[in-house]
Amino acid sequence: MLSTQPGITDEFVAALADRAAEAETLRRLPDATLEDLLASGFTDLLVPARYGGQQAPFPALLDPVRRLAHGCTSSAWTIGFFTLHNWMLALFGEQAQDEAFGSRPFLAPAPLAPTGRGRPVDGGIRLTGRWSWATGVMHGNWIIVAALCGPDDAPYPALALLPMSAVTVADIWHTDGTRATGSNDAIVTDAFVPEHRLVKVTDIYAGTAPGAGLHDVATYRWPMVPALALLAAMPALGSAERVTRLYADRLAERVLPYEGVVQKDKPIAQAHLAGAQVRLRALHGLLADTVGEIEAVVQRGDTVDKPVRAQARLAAAHIVAESRAMITELLGAGGASIHFLSSPLQRFKRDVDVLAGHVVFDYDTSRELAGALALGMKIPRTSMI
Repeated sequence: MLSTQPGITDEFVAALADRAAEAETLRRLPDATLEDLLASGFTDLLVPARYGGQQAPFPALLDPVRRLAHGCTSSAWTIGFFTLHNWMLALFGEQAQDEAFGSRPFLAPAPLAPTGRGRPVDGGIRLTGRWSWATGVMHGNWIIVAALCGPDDAPYPALALLPMSAVTVADIWHTDGTRATGSNDAIVTDAFVPEHRLVKVTDIYAGTAPGAGLHDVATYRWPMVPALALLAAMPALGSAERVTRLYADRLAERVLPYEGVVQKDKPIAQAHLAGAQVRLRALHGLLADTVGEIEAVVQRGDTVDKPVRAQARLAAAHIVAESRAMITELLGAGGASIHFLSSPLQRFKRDVDVLAGHVVFDYDTSRELAGALALGMKIPRTSMI
């Protein structure tokens, strides 16, 4: 079994692998994948119990998404974010949750760059904006977007919840990797968002959003950036694991041209494999340490301090950078035939190359923030931690 969560099985992962080429061609999840996902109930993993969800501890999300990437990196990324965004909805106030959880499944893209403007009106805001990187937008029924809200002299960043009927999708997702995520642009023009469908980003970053008090379990006290970053790192880690396994399998089959020897008999090939394996073990240790530290804090009911949040973002960035480097090294040692489109290896590399560009994985920025906070220095108020 893939995990202890119902419906997520080895067969589920194998089906993702079988559909990986189709998903890439469609530039979204195939209908069969979405049907299997909804039948599994996996997106209910972090839905509050009062709405019929599993209300699992937040870390329960990470391992299944890592394993899903063994089948298809893009599908794991999309499924992981659909599930994470149910957790994000649980951070909003009670009325917003009643509305959106009342008609599950809740499938929501959540582009978080604040590229919208919400101007105050009676009872809420009028929202206009365009958001890129809207993963899962082709299947969404709601959307969560970030915007600067309030008057011009005192704007504040907030997340806004809207039905997808308020959104126009711009078909721009023509990329060389993560094609199956369907991460097209979302456009909103002068849409009314009532006050109860807004939540301040500062509260979400700190783990003190309305939902943290409404449900009063540690799951909803996790700060958003560590939650997002660690979840988003799982498809890269899972992909590195799968590429390592495929490389090992390939060593026993590949006869080296002009040498006439099986590649597994080459010491350097053995060294590449062992090097990847020990790096994977190190990444699992880093992940467990990072998750364990935050989980202990939220279980106590305490707030996760900025230095800890920054270290979590750095850990996620390191996991992605190392996973990407491992995949590059193993493919470099694997021979030219891996670049045929029939080989899953080339797709894993392209997908991880693209997802590594997510802003939360910027390795330089992550190190700068973590280092500055470790030295007791101030960082910009808008820093993503």
